[in-house]
Amino acid sequence: MSDHPALTGLVIRAQSGFFTVLSADTDSPVTCQLRGRLKQGPKLGDIAAVGDNVAFTLQPDGSGVIEEILPRKSEIVRLDPRPQGEYQQILLANPDQAVFVFSCARPAPRLRMLDRYLVIAEKQRIPAVIVANKVDLIGPEAAQELFGIYPPLGYPVLYTSAEKGIGLEALRAALHGKLNALAGPSGVGKSSLLNALQPGLGIAVGEVSQAMNKGKHTTNFRQLHALEFGGWVADTPGWKSLALWDTEPVEIDAYFPELRELVSECQFSDCSHTHEPDCAVLNAVESGQVSEERYESYLRLRDE
Repeated sequence: MSDHPALTGLVIRAQSGFFTVLSADTDSPVTCQLRGRLKQGPKLGDIAAVGDNVAFTLQPDGSGVIEEILPRKSEIVRLDPRPQGEYQQILLANPDQAVFVFSCARPAPRLRMLDRYLVIAEKQRIPAVIVANKVDLIGPEAAQELFGIYPPLGYPVLYTSAEKGIGLEALRAALHGKLNALAGPSGVGKSSLLNALQPGLGIAVGEVSQAMNKGKHTTNFRQLHALEFGGWVADTPGWKSLALWDTEPVEIDAYFPELRELVSECQFSDCSHTHEPDCAVLNAVESGQVSEERYESYLRLRDE
């Protein structure tokens, strides 16, 4: 252990065992490696990740050594099945919210995929915000018909158009001061939106995303991007593959806000909400209290 007092900072980039740490105590970011003792024991998952707050000591050559990972309040975890057993890969530590970008058209919104993302956010206890981009292609009323089921469930929807500059102020306000995990299918206009908020940001995020998607043999890296108006954004591709690996089918209803409260009213405690008499969920779908599309998503995720 070094004699120097430990400084604290935020991991803003991770690549091949090197971590770039931004600290109020140093003039510029410090490239750090993990102290050897942190790596002892069985390797069950990433020890440090982008978004982590860490304690580190400075070395004479200006590099740093991470002494401790400070407690996380949240994390986005992906299970990476390896020959020697399951390994937990941390896509992002300490996210304040997940921002799911989908388009109103071109491509048409894949709401079943959005529902899947929302279930994963619920499971990982991360508040979610939905961005319905390209609203100019179909108009606000048609857009609200598509995405209107979500705000009553507690998911804010922001209607934006990078092309026409619609909704950018609201998006800026939603991202401000937070560590944002960004996700969404390709072609929905994430890069254009980010560039509209901050020139060059979409390009920078896209480069990281490409490197991360190229597979095992390229050096992939993760990175936080600073928002000039305050806060951070991290592209987190891979939500689609965040399979609900450790989730029992009976748990799924807990991750649908509109079903959570109904389950206790079913006649049978092991109700599958598919055919049983006096099923509160089926009754709610029939009466229109629960949307048929969301119920369909629930059944699909349950069958997985």
